[in-house]
Amino acid sequence: MDSNDVRSEWAERSGEYSPTYYAHYGPDETSELVQSILETEVGREASVLEVGCGVGRHLAALADAGFSDLTGVDVNPAALDVLAETYPELAETGSFHAEAIEEYATDVADDAFDAVYSVETLQHIHPDVEWVFDDIARIAGDLLVTVENESGEYGEVNYVDDDIPLYYRDWHRVFTDRGFVEATSSERKRDTVRVFRPSE
Repeated sequence: MDSNDVRSEWAERSGEYSPTYYAHYGPDETSELVQSILETEVGREASVLEVGCGVGRHLAALADAGFSDLTGVDVNPAALDVLAETYPELAETGSFHAEAIEEYATDVADDAFDAVYSVETLQHIHPDVEWVFDDIARIAGDLLVTVENESGEYGEVNYVDDDIPLYYRDWHRVFTDRGFVEATSSERKRDTVRVFRPSE
C-alpha cells in the first residue's frame, strides 16, 4: 500500500471510523484536553489548525470555549459535509479544506498558525510522504500538539480493520529533529500527548 492508497482509504471511509461514526460521539475528553492545552499555552485569540479535523468535534469544543480563528483540513470530503450538518455555526465561521495535509501544507506560509494539533492523524501518514512533517513544523508558529498512538515498536506498522495502516513513530524525535522542544508529554490508555514549542 502506497501513500495514494492510504489517502484513498480515508477519503472514502464508511462504517466504523467514518465521519458519521465520529459525529455520533461528538466532543470527548480528548477535545477537553486539547482545549485546556491551547487555552493555557496560546490563549483563545490564537489561530489554530487541526490536521485531520474529521467532522470537527474537537474544533467544535474550541469554538464553544471561545476560540474563533479555527481551521481544519481533512482528506475525506464527506467529513466536512457531516461537519456542516452537525456544527453549522463552526462550518460558517471556520475555514475548512478537503485535501490531504501534504497537499494543503505546501502552500501555507511559515508560522501561519499560532497552534497546530493532530489527534490520531499523523500516525496514518505514509512513510513516502514523511516530508510533510517539515511543513507541519514550518507552519506551527508557537505551539504543536500531537495526540498520537505510540504503543507499538517504532517503525512497525499496524493495520486498522486489516486495511488502514498505522505507522508507529517516535513523535518526540520527529519534531525535536525539526527544531522544536518538547514542553510536556503524558501517556494515556491508547495514545501519547506531546506539547512542543519552537526552540529559541
